[in-house]
Amino acid sequence: MNRANGRTVSVHLTHGGDYLGPVGPFEVGEPWWSSVGPVVGRVSAEAGVPVAVVRLVGVTGGEGGSGGHTVYHVEAWERPGGWAARPLDAVTGALLGPAERRAGWATPEGLRAAVRWAREALAAAGRPVTGRAEQVRTWNLSGLLRLPTAGGPVWLKVINPAFNAREAEAVALFGAADPALVPSVLAADPERGRVLLDEVPGEDCWGPAAAEVADIVPRLGAALAALAADGRAAAAGLRDRTPRALAAAVPALLDRLEGESDLTAGELAAARALAARLPALVEELAACGLPETAVHGDFHPGNWRSGDGGGGSGSGLVAIDYADACLGHPVMDGLRPRAFVDEERWAQLAGVWADAWRARVPGSAPERALELAGPLHHLGYALRYQEFLDHIEDSERPYHEGDPAGEVRRALEAARG
Repeated sequence: MNRANGRTVSVHLTHGGDYLGPVGPFEVGEPWWSSVGPVVGRVSAEAGVPVAVVRLVGVTGGEGGSGGHTVYHVEAWERPGGWAARPLDAVTGALLGPAERRAGWATPEGLRAAVRWAREALAAAGRPVTGRAEQVRTWNLSGLLRLPTAGGPVWLKVINPAFNAREAEAVALFGAADPALVPSVLAADPERGRVLLDEVPGEDCWGPAAAEVADIVPRLGAALAALAADGRAAAAGLRDRTPRALAAAVPALLDRLEGESDLTAGELAAARALAARLPALVEELAACGLPETAVHGDFHPGNWRSGDGGGGSGSGLVAIDYADACLGHPVMDGLRPRAFVDEERWAQLAGVWADAWRARVPGSAPERALELAGPLHHLGYALRYQEFLDHIEDSERPYHEGDPAGEVRRALEAARG
């Protein structure tokens, strides 16, 4: 197998507190550690009962959340025949034992509770579940399961409420400006980070076509401008990630990274010099005339969904995943797709974004905002990735271990550019 296109997997299987033993290693064609559907399928076939991945417990090799050899804790929903409980050795016991900062869905009990809540909420909403939940994804930031109903599939999403937006409330906020831009929320439990969403038919827009850019980028801009104009963005209670707040937080982050990253002394000195220039950059950005508003926070093409339109409206693409929504500057959403598209598509996207904002705010300078904001954009993501690391357990850190330092380096490149 080409390791760039897959990975190997080992599993520790449990049921109801009993350790049933290892499964694997085996190969799967899906390289991404968080994409657990193939793992569930393989282990279910071997055990003869439905299973679910609880969490990643270790990884060797790979990078960027893909490839290498991954080890998971998997829970059998039912006791498999012929699998007797066995004692845990010390190493495996440590892997499967409790840990600080574990996500609520990353335990067998937490998974069962989330699915039970979803079934009860859907029954109360008149959409009873008609089959078994299908696990699609799980990692340190979220989990996704698809539940079948007579009215079509429903997505159960679980996130950590300690450092994410209340997603149902964020969806409602953006949906008030453009109902077709957002998925339909069926139920939510914000205290536990749970939300039920109607499935948006279609595909994620990795490698977006020109027509897809021309559809969703101006619509997001119109929604953000509307939220700024009527004051709903400022009143929504979102995390403050405005340019001034980001600039104020960067020096403390750099102090931490001095002892917690592989940034060199020269890189840290350059980053501190850049941080000292941020207040002036913030003033220049403000002079571009674009309003601070609610922003999506992770507006890359993988979070654009194409199909029959928002909630069946037929009106265009849908933006999904509002866990990173915050109060900020619209240029942060404008710049986010750049790392995910080629130069030709980026040139089109930047032009569409600038035209949309110039139409909404006559006399503004959106092109200048795109030129200025690169360093602040990357430093903002360095802060966000550090926030992830501060709230996830140690076994899940490989997903984002080097990301804060990587974003600092990209900020320095953007400043030089």
